[in-house]
Amino acid sequence: MRILLAFAGSRGDAQPGVLLARELLGRGHDPVLAVSPNLVEFATSHGVSAVGYGWDSDELLRTEHNDRRFSSANPARRIQAMLDLQRRGFAEAATDLLGLAPDADLIVTGMAFEEVADGVAGRRGIPMASMHFCPVVPNRAISVIPTRWANSLPGWVNKVAMSGGHKARAWALSDEVGRLQGGVEPKPVSRTYIQAYDADMFPGLRRELGPNYPVTGFPVVPEGTPVPDPALKDWLDAGTAPVYAGFGSMLVADPVYVAGLLRDACLRRGRRLLLVGSAFTPEFGPEVAVVPRVDHGSVLPRCAAAVHHGGAGTTAAVLRAGIPSVICSVQADQPFWGLQMERLGLGSTAPLRRLTRRKLDRLLDRALDPEVARRSAVYAAGFDDKGIAHAADIVESLVPATISGPTQGRLR
Repeated sequence: MRILLAFAGSRGDAQPGVLLARELLGRGHDPVLAVSPNLVEFATSHGVSAVGYGWDSDELLRTEHNDRRFSSANPARRIQAMLDLQRRGFAEAATDLLGLAPDADLIVTGMAFEEVADGVAGRRGIPMASMHFCPVVPNRAISVIPTRWANSLPGWVNKVAMSGGHKARAWALSDEVGRLQGGVEPKPVSRTYIQAYDADMFPGLRRELGPNYPVTGFPVVPEGTPVPDPALKDWLDAGTAPVYAGFGSMLVADPVYVAGLLRDACLRRGRRLLLVGSAFTPEFGPEVAVVPRVDHGSVLPRCAAAVHHGGAGTTAAVLRAGIPSVICSVQADQPFWGLQMERLGLGSTAPLRRLTRRKLDRLLDRALDPEVARRSAVYAAGFDDKGIAHAADIVESLVPATISGPTQGRLR
């Protein structure tokens, strides 16, 4: 069957689409993978042909990074900045995806530009599945406010607040969605919302997920092979387990400052540092190695802890490796994952922009505590690494189901 996979966004958003495309290809299907234009090469380097749609995701990240309204003390300005960001690139993504959709039997989308895929599905009459990498369905089990004090909120407040956020997002995109529909009433199609994470990390959540919200587990890269970089392998072999630090596709405002904080913190604890990212100057020394990228599956199990941004994909890789996290969040769902890891005793968290020497010391000491390391190892022992296979099973089951009742879930 011909499946259109629409996975816009950063590398962390695109990677599950790449993995799902590879799985479906192996099962004899004909997936068409669409990713942000700057990530087409990333997809092809992993053995999957891809086409670009929408805006360059790095450009969107830079736009958000440079918009001072996001750091304004005025909540109204921050909300307006977020709503404006949701609209950027919508029209271009809609035009591109409409051109790819006519022959599709099914559309599968990630969370970035999910409304675009939903609108295209309704206009073309194609069933759709969304992959949610964190819980965004309104529920009583999880607070929509990523702060420690929100733990004490009643469940009904959580659900009402999350529903309100969805309505605000739908209002912000209503003009764009209307133009996508072209004044035509959307056709009734089935919609399924694949929960691509470990729902058991959120006590009580499974009870609130209906049949349209199947849980697959994290969409992780297959188990790592030996470290492919000989120089990095030699460095890892030459000493004790290092602290890993890397921030994915996120823009680090002051790489020199952040690198200095990490170096000094590790030095004070007698720990080696593996710093990963193109923003940092490469080097190999006895106590510090700086490289542009690594294979998480093979490298993270050899580390003592991981300092990272808290993207869903990196968080899953650290969980599977069985090491504690220090999540220095930047945006989106990252503060949410940081607080959840902290609540479960699997790490510690603080926003990257507020990182200081004293705060990083506290975060690392908490994460390197033997009890946190023990809990992390216990979690990893039960980690389900078949998330992509489970998602492919669901995708294969959806093609006959072409008609359903009213739209449910995140988008309405």
